[in-house]
Amino acid sequence: MADIVVETRNLTKVYRDFWGRQKVRALKALDLQIHRGEVFGLLGPNGSGKTTTIKLLLGLLFPTSGDILILGKNAGDVGKNEKIGYLPEESYLYKFLNAEETLDFYGRLFNMSGAVRRQRIAQLISMVGLESAKKRQLKEYSKGMTRRIGLAQALINDPELILLDEPTSGLDPIGTRNMKDLILDLKRQGKTVIMSSHLLADVQDVCDRIGILYQGELKELGRVEDLLKVSDETEIRAAGLSDAAKDKIKQIISEDGSELKYLGNPSTTLEDLFLRIIEESEARPGRRVRGA
Repeated sequence: MADIVVETRNLTKVYRDFWGRQKVRALKALDLQIHRGEVFGLLGPNGSGKTTTIKLLLGLLFPTSGDILILGKNAGDVGKNEKIGYLPEESYLYKFLNAEETLDFYGRLFNMSGAVRRQRIAQLISMVGLESAKKRQLKEYSKGMTRRIGLAQALINDPELILLDEPTSGLDPIGTRNMKDLILDLKRQGKTVIMSSHLLADVQDVCDRIGILYQGELKELGRVEDLLKVSDETEIRAAGLSDAAKDKIKQIISEDGSELKYLGNPSTTLEDLFLRIIEESEARPGRRVRGA
């Protein structure tokens, strides 16, 4: 199908020791289809096979058995790499180069002309918010800045498919939010994004569908909202309810023979609270927020 960007069939990877004996079965018969324009999350604890899957898709590892198709080509076809961007968990960049020099170097690897490189570099540096630091050497960058220039490097060739391995690893809440906003922006541009993570909130916030890996096996696959839906419970949210109205709701539920599990105020997330406090503090310097 034209809208399938990545497909794996019975994909298996076994790591062997020096004598050829099976050491670890990192991936077991993975069947997967990822569609054009979606953000797909590979979720699982450390050692579940997420990074192995990413490396197999990139052609950095060879499968023990099974098939992989990327943009209609076999994963071993290096020609597919012209349309792929990759951000590893640890970005291995030249620390003595600045942001512009780094992106120029990678642009040359794709045989981009000077004019195209300059235009693309300016666009990406603006996109990841590094205009004020574009002349600084990368060795002076914070972890968050390094992740952002790493993402810019992964996008230098304007890829159709972007693979992100633990994109928010080591980032503070602000850096994490910025990275998630960048991923959502890539989706709006029509890009296909595959991200691996063991952080539940990150995957929930940005992914259309997820696959949950555990010990190399695909345990669950589906749309985020469908997987998170509790089908046997009903949630009621309303604003400005009087005590009398609340009593009527309780009475109706009781008469129906149902169980009232909760009736109260909804809560925000810690991430939203933290970011709101930071934004308010920046807008009104010196103001202190006191809680109970």
